[in-house]
Amino acid sequence: MKRSISAEWLKLRHSRIGLVIAVLPIISLLIGCANYYFNQGALQNGWYSLWTQVSLFYGVFFLPILIAICCSYICRLEHLNRNWNMVMTSPVSVASVFLAKLIVVSILILFAQALFMGLYWLAGTLFSLPGPFPVETIGWTIRGWYACMSISALQLGLSLRIRSFATPIGISLCAVFIGLGMYIAKLGMFFPFSLLNIGMRVMSQDKLTDMQNFLFWMINLAFIIIFASMSIRRLKNNDIVSS
Repeated sequence: MKRSISAEWLKLRHSRIGLVIAVLPIISLLIGCANYYFNQGALQNGWYSLWTQVSLFYGVFFLPILIAICCSYICRLEHLNRNWNMVMTSPVSVASVFLAKLIVVSILILFAQALFMGLYWLAGTLFSLPGPFPVETIGWTIRGWYACMSISALQLGLSLRIRSFATPIGISLCAVFIGLGMYIAKLGMFFPFSLLNIGMRVMSQDKLTDMQNFLFWMINLAFIIIFASMSIRRLKNNDIVSS
């Protein structure tokens, strides 16, 4: 597993994925801050009002797209020049290949979450928002990252199966709107993209009940296991078409 993770990092060494990870949170935060600035008359809850604006654009739209880009990129090299043949004949288990990719994507998203939190604090400071920094937003960010892992497992399965770089990203964009619909219909616990909204408290800052919190962690874990198992089984039993 260690070797597989090291190999994935080597593939990213001279890539521009770090630029994407930095740019998308910055863009989403700038949009949210602009929206907050022009609506300060209606947004009177300080740090929490700012959170509703910046996390709405980031958590609902930009973060799922960022996950899809990372997953497509980390599978891109294998789809070129029949590299899958080399991967599948190497002395590394199929499970290690998939899990290494999932771990690396999760670390990349963790970097994005940390950057987003830093930018949120900086924006609140520049706006001179009253009151102390709300430490619970750190917990929301961590829960959002955990929800990202189930989305990453799903997107990795799609990126492993689909050679096109853009198609899995397009599917992710469609899933974003499905997730919004399920969240509004109070069925958010049953869809990974809705779980991201719930985890980051994008549309509601109400505290989750103990049962809701338990379900959030357990259902996300179930999604991660199911999506990872399906992808690993497919890698073992089906031939992958590479260009």
